[in-house]
Amino acid sequence: MFNRERDRLEAIIRNYYAEKGLPEPDAIQWNAIPFAGEWGISTSFFQLAALEARRGANAPGTPIPERAQQIALEIADRIGVPAGFSHVEAVKGYLNLYYLTSEFTSRVISTVLSEGQDFGRGMTKSERVMVEYAQPNTHHSFHMGHFRNAILGETLSRLVEFAGFPTIRASYPGDIGLGVITIIWMYQKFYFGQEPQGVHERGQWLLKLYVEASRLFEPKENESPQEKALRETYDAERRELYRKWDAGDPEVRALWKMTREWSLEELRVILDMLDIHIDVWFFESEVDQPAKAIVEELIQLGVADDERPEGPVIVRIDEKLGLKKEKYRTNVILRSDGTTLYLTKDLALAKEKFEKYGVDRSIYVIDVRQSLYMQQTFKILELWGFKQAEKCYHLGYGFVSLPEGAMSARRGRLALFKDVYDEALRRVLLEIEQKNPDLAAEQRELVASQVGLGALVYAMLSVDNNKDIVFDIESALNFDGRTGPYIQNAHVRASSIIRKAGGLPEVAPYEGELTNHEIQLVELISRFPATVQQAANEYRPLILASYAYDLADAFHSFYHAVPVLQAETEQTRASRLLLVAAARQTLANALRLLDIAAPDVM
Repeated sequence: MFNRERDRLEAIIRNYYAEKGLPEPDAIQWNAIPFAGEWGISTSFFQLAALEARRGANAPGTPIPERAQQIALEIADRIGVPAGFSHVEAVKGYLNLYYLTSEFTSRVISTVLSEGQDFGRGMTKSERVMVEYAQPNTHHSFHMGHFRNAILGETLSRLVEFAGFPTIRASYPGDIGLGVITIIWMYQKFYFGQEPQGVHERGQWLLKLYVEASRLFEPKENESPQEKALRETYDAERRELYRKWDAGDPEVRALWKMTREWSLEELRVILDMLDIHIDVWFFESEVDQPAKAIVEELIQLGVADDERPEGPVIVRIDEKLGLKKEKYRTNVILRSDGTTLYLTKDLALAKEKFEKYGVDRSIYVIDVRQSLYMQQTFKILELWGFKQAEKCYHLGYGFVSLPEGAMSARRGRLALFKDVYDEALRRVLLEIEQKNPDLAAEQRELVASQVGLGALVYAMLSVDNNKDIVFDIESALNFDGRTGPYIQNAHVRASSIIRKAGGLPEVAPYEGELTNHEIQLVELISRFPATVQQAANEYRPLILASYAYDLADAFHSFYHAVPVLQAETEQTRASRLLLVAAARQTLANALRLLDIAAPDVM
């Protein structure tokens, strides 16, 4: 926003370093000075003074704080008072530069309005990022736990992409395993040809088959010999089905593909509802054979130890890393019978990411229970020789439970996303009927969808990803709390003011003394670009979710306290209208990154 000014300042500072023979840093770090009568920026010279002292270049015995202050004073003298600034000071080793308040406010507003949807976008970066998410196992139905995964992944993808990183969205659904085979067995044995026809109905029906089958395979209390024999027969049948699948039996494979497509069809419909567009689809079934070849490569490299036929192929991670204390332990990458594990396939997938897609950073959105497993995977990749391993990151997330207790697919106690979405839609339509009955009928469904979905999304993002969530639809749909509808309503109010004004005036200098509400709003708007970068660099969607609430809250306060259309003078009215427009644009940009719609009416 003030890049030209900073570039000029940095040129003066670097010239000073060169003249004095001082070590020059890779980058000069600037920090914003919060409003205290004026806004400003600040940089410190402590690190430079410390580096100089280590090299023995400064006067013997000069304390680092004293030397840092000396540098700050000399640079302040060279800089003077640049255009756009009110004054410059050197304080305790810091160089502080303060903007003219009218200049700062006008620049913030004009930047937002000129850049529009690109306000806050970072400079293009060289590293390519892949975010892996939205990957429920097939033959199940999409529930609220899957929804949290998908929203965290999509928001993070939007953040890193907006921050300037080329970004690839990837999904890696588990489409094979005993659980999948169990559903296919259940369908083939008891329900062949009885599937419903609707996309969601069919996806949810597969889940019901899994619940019913799980009960068949669960030993009963006081089980009779006949019941035990039947259960064992069923188990033998499904394992034989699995063997046939593994052997490539055409009939079993055709049945598997048909039922897999039912669940994938529902997944694609839901992802489309969420405005999630996956670039690359990987499937567990496709990496089984490449994974086996990788095991042989790791044995040849001395990374893995082959203990077959008595034992499996293992990687003694701590030993290979030269660690004396147990940290990453030992992991199996191939069973003694030659079958692969999740880890084997994840290694194959990582190899494809790095080599085929040129990925520099790989982010895995996987539940927090897999933390050790993911660290083991990254360390094996490091031992394998992939430099990208140090930039692999596990975005772990906690459980989503219901007020009545934890969800369980096996027991059928789940909050399916489509059911929750339908209920949110119904409730918002009732709210519209009561609070905005004049809203046109054709708009109601769209607005209800935007608000209902926004409520569900923000409920997932407003809690730190590593914490569990007890999902409560009553709280999520509250229009007055820390919720999606509350943030959306700020955008609606800003739109209403602009609509009633009949448009916006020409951008002009912001004149007059600012109210506290205006100061807070300008402050928050100015922080948006830095907030985006911080959230992207730390892989923390919560940072932006919290910012969006703070901005909305500041706007609601401004809306109630500061007259805009009825301002004292035409100049004040015009200035405040432009501030409203800047707040509206920033809210829209923040909501878009959170995968939440920004409605103009509610």
